[in-house]
Amino acid sequence: MSFDQSAVLPELLALSHEFGEKGLVILGEGNTSCRVDEQTFFVKSSGSNLQTLTANQLTLCRFDQLLALMDRNDTSDTEVETCLLESRSHSAAFKPSVETFFHAYLLSLPDINFVGHTHPIQVNQILCSGLDRVFSENRQCPDEIVCCGPVSVLIPYVDPGLALAKRIRQDVEEFRRVQGKLPRVILLRNHGVITLGSSPQAVRAAMLMTVKAAEIFIGANSLGGLRHLPVSEIERIENRQDEEYRRKMLRI
Repeated sequence: MSFDQSAVLPELLALSHEFGEKGLVILGEGNTSCRVDEQTFFVKSSGSNLQTLTANQLTLCRFDQLLALMDRNDTSDTEVETCLLESRSHSAAFKPSVETFFHAYLLSLPDINFVGHTHPIQVNQILCSGLDRVFSENRQCPDEIVCCGPVSVLIPYVDPGLALAKRIRQDVEEFRRVQGKLPRVILLRNHGVITLGSSPQAVRAAMLMTVKAAEIFIGANSLGGLRHLPVSEIERIENRQDEEYRRKMLRI
């Protein structure tokens, strides 16, 4: 599948700006990406700001070199840096984010065309606590299931960059084997959130709902304890035909 660059760039910029304007990141935090075709994708450049991101701060990268390095062991920091620079389709482009490796992997998955990564305070309050697994494995409200799926992937803290990308690949593939589908939300312990989907709307919905869910989770816990939806109800909502129709209408 390929996309018109003139069409996807405004969508990726709008998604990036929204994440920045909603305070989900500050300074150079977070990154976004989108697939262009089977060979290339756009990703936020290193050190750029999501709220003020411009088109020339999105770097067009090739999948092949990045994915190939993920299959190697004992790579040096110099090799990682060289790979990031050589993955650029244009040598004059800005250096891509250090997280470009996990964007390359996630965008290579079936029907995944957009990826967003942020550091929301509400979610990180949980991801820096002992309740992170409880948050990832449970749902409190029906719309959280619709937008985020029945369960999220929780990744232990791993050094950002190539090592993190490898761990994300390992745990997403295990999730895919067990659940029979891809996750909508990946939670990074002591770090942040990744959402992925076929459209910017899917990435946006999963991200904003994760933030909302975190606020509800923290509030409910402070009021005396959490009350999760039962597993039977989560499975029913996840598979209801009317909810699937609503997902299609919302393009999520």
